[in-house]
Amino acid sequence: MQAIVIIALVLHVVSGVFWAGSTFALARSSATQAREFLRPQLGAAAVAIVTGALLWHLLHEGQAASEHVLATGAIFALIAAGIQAVTGLTSRAFAGVGELDRAQGSNRSLIGQRLAAGCLLVTVICMAAARYV
Repeated sequence: MQAIVIIALVLHVVSGVFWAGSTFALARSSATQAREFLRPQLGAAAVAIVTGALLWHLLHEGQAASEHVLATGAIFALIAAGIQAVTGLTSRAFAGVGELDRAQGSNRSLIGQRLAAGCLLVTVICMAAARYV
């Protein structure tokens, strides 16, 4: 079982670092780049969420305060993934239409990255603080 925990933890950390890092970077860049990173970000989000759920199942069974903090972080991660999926997919829908609609879609994508960055910041803070609560 220890090998499963180690593999899940490594996958969780690596995918989470890519997801959060690219979200923080894209929140300060152009919307075109945000559209290009949509699939890798959502893939990393899926891996981070699935491995996080596996780690929760394997390591956290009680009702300690630290687990409530981790659960709060997990909720914010799910919200961030939802925001990125919705805003990213709607901005892709606008990509092939008129110039005004394309600009509006790009704006949505950038706003989505910024909102998701805030949610993921809360997630990272919760993960870092959970051990000390």
